[in-house]
Amino acid sequence: MFFEGSEKKIELQVNCSAVSLRSLPLNFWQQTLSLAGAEILSQLSNQACDAYVLSESSLLVWERKLLLITCGNTRLIDAVNHVIEQIGTEVISSLSYQRKSEFLSHLQASRFEDDVARLRAQLPGTAYRVGHLDNHHHYLFCSEQFVQSDASTCLLMYHIKGELAEYLRCNNQSSDEIRKRLQLERLLPEFDFDDYLFEPCGYSVNGIFEDKFLTIHITPQEHSSYVSIETNLNFLQYSFNIFAELLKILNPSSWDIIGMNMQVNNNDFPCHRRIANCDLQLNPLNEFNYNHYTQADSETLFAEVL
Repeated sequence: MFFEGSEKKIELQVNCSAVSLRSLPLNFWQQTLSLAGAEILSQLSNQACDAYVLSESSLLVWERKLLLITCGNTRLIDAVNHVIEQIGTEVISSLSYQRKSEFLSHLQASRFEDDVARLRAQLPGTAYRVGHLDNHHHYLFCSEQFVQSDASTCLLMYHIKGELAEYLRCNNQSSDEIRKRLQLERLLPEFDFDDYLFEPCGYSVNGIFEDKFLTIHITPQEHSSYVSIETNLNFLQYSFNIFAELLKILNPSSWDIIGMNMQVNNNDFPCHRRIANCDLQLNPLNEFNYNHYTQADSETLFAEVL
């Protein structure tokens, strides 16, 4: 079975004249997500943030910011345009849109170029591609507003293997066991977590503590496995590198680290080679960085009968 794990991501920040995004009612978010082809499965809230596990990834809402991540064949731009139309462009202080190259891009409802054309009809901005078209690449669109975006970073893993990968593909999984094997409570004991186990496989979890978040999405199918981990944790405040810990647990063949105003030290990563990187100054206040890694050992491939 194939499922497109590669995701589309919007981060939108509003200024102080806007209504609090958290004050928008649940039915507003339900309607918004339905336009993308997603629905809310569960919710976790604290004093700073509402975190929703979706049928396709996650939505996180703060008073002045939202982060919407969707996978599969979702129409993320339909949802974002609805939000913009409801709150007004004049209250938007920044918007960024990222999209990973898909395994089967021809099955998607739109291309990145289509998405950008629709965003530019609402907000002016600049679009980028990082990486080669005939290989692994990443897309980015940023609005022209020159305000500093909140620091965040994500880890994208490809072709996971090993004990946990095999468990994620078996028939008798449990969300408690997956969370235990990911060691989330040990690594982040102050966080509250909300997770969902999909049928026949697939796993999502949101974690929040104060205004900090961690969201993980795992598509474990053997020939197209994909894991995304997004967070705004300040790695310098911890005695360990959570990305390094999760790389050891999930053991991918290759991975990306993508940061907005945040760099991640790779000293504790599994033995690896960095094969591509990009440091992009988007404007005087914001920097985007991209690093693509592969395991140091050469991979032995096996032909698949089609």
